[in-house]
Amino acid sequence: MPLASPPDLTGRIADRVRELRTAQGQSLDALAATCGVSRSMISLIERGETSPTAVVLERLAAGLGVTLASLFDAPSDDRTVPVGPLSRRVDQVEWQDPASGYRRRNVSPPGVTPPVQIVEVFFPAGARVAFDVGTRDVRVSQQVWILDGAMDITLGDERHRLKDGDCLAMRLDRPTMFHNPTRKPARYAVVLFAEHLPNR
Repeated sequence: MPLASPPDLTGRIADRVRELRTAQGQSLDALAATCGVSRSMISLIERGETSPTAVVLERLAAGLGVTLASLFDAPSDDRTVPVGPLSRRVDQVEWQDPASGYRRRNVSPPGVTPPVQIVEVFFPAGARVAFDVGTRDVRVSQQVWILDGAMDITLGDERHRLKDGDCLAMRLDRPTMFHNPTRKPARYAVVLFAEHLPNR
């Protein structure tokens, strides 16, 4: 399936970020202070005037207390997206990181409330993405299952080389880096579990 057209997906991300922020009663300044993304950048994202990178979206997700995958869901008032327990392949949204070129596809049905989400990732040869995970009000655990190729995943000071069939369980509470050290693309599945923490 081809990627969703950039304007459509950029608009969906814009609407979703704005919806989550306003539902939580956060101002642009408050979210900027929480997630480390500038107010002006958040404003551009919410107006659909820029295509944010995976690193920026992960910071926004942390500031909003959701998973990165949740930012690709349609806003709650979007009636064009099928809602229910079944996710047809044709309806699954794909997004490409403008910085690294890695592609992710939300597999889970959009009508099913987390805590569990499934994502498929296509990671280009030689590509690298580093997430500086910050404090968030949701505990995110995930398992990465390599379907094809190889990946190096670094969690804080720990480095893991994963090959076909390997599965790594991890918690998103430390700086994390994904790197494909090979000359061929890698494909892997990510199963995420999100658990909201008590108010601190």
